[in-house]
Amino acid sequence: MSLRSLPNAPTMARPQNYQWDAPCDVLAKWAEHSFAAAPGADADATISIFDVIGEDGWTGGGVTAKRISAALRSIGNRDVIVRINSPGGDMFEGIAIYNLLRTHPAKVTVEVLGWAASAASIIAMAGDEIRMGLGTFIMVHKPWGMVVGTDDDFLDAADLFKTFTAALVDIYEARTGMKRSEIEALVAAETFMGPSEAVKNGFADSIMEKEIGEGANAAARPEIHAKRRLDALLAQAGVPRVERRRMLKEATGTMHDAAPAVTHDAGLDPAALQRLIATIRS
Repeated sequence: MSLRSLPNAPTMARPQNYQWDAPCDVLAKWAEHSFAAAPGADADATISIFDVIGEDGWTGGGVTAKRISAALRSIGNRDVIVRINSPGGDMFEGIAIYNLLRTHPAKVTVEVLGWAASAASIIAMAGDEIRMGLGTFIMVHKPWGMVVGTDDDFLDAADLFKTFTAALVDIYEARTGMKRSEIEALVAAETFMGPSEAVKNGFADSIMEKEIGEGANAAARPEIHAKRRLDALLAQAGVPRVERRRMLKEATGTMHDAAPAVTHDAGLDPAALQRLIATIRS
């Protein structure tokens, strides 16, 4: 079984009309270093999380609990390495993935090769051993997202988010050994921790002599990389994720639910691209 006794994270229903997103500042930095998995001697027992957490039909990507569950079934009762470079995303999927890794019957080693931010930081906490590469970061913050609805919907969502914050603090507290009040302060402040600080605080166990990019290919497909950079720019301009998807679909001529096999765009619509640029500049 797992070497550590980690708390189970409660499964909670999503608020009606809830929309997830990754923190815009991390999203922008991650878009510059979005890896593709590289083969290795231990590839059959390695899970790479080099994408947003949650299903992203627009790019055909995203890391879901369904995908991780299938990977763990394939690996079986063997030690597993989980490599992470993710800006976060869907907190509900992040909790589900954490629970899957927490209950894996063999050792789970987490390697942070870039960013383990937001929902990805919770996934990282499932590791029996957490290693961080040079120049990498773990970022923790309060859960956040967008809910559309009535005043009752907002009140219900606020209560749920408070419960979710408490659940995340429970996990950080159990994994790090820090005082709860100190963790609550880190979460409230949206804290970025490099390897040394993360080890000091108990969010990681050791530092690898490995720079960002080692152990992974240079980047995702060029067209996906370009879309992610545009997406990050729009996020920094304050455009909600749903609206960003609509605008980018219009500009690129691609379907929102395009299958992962699609590897090219239909071309850029100049008028739509100008609207994108105007939004980013506004």
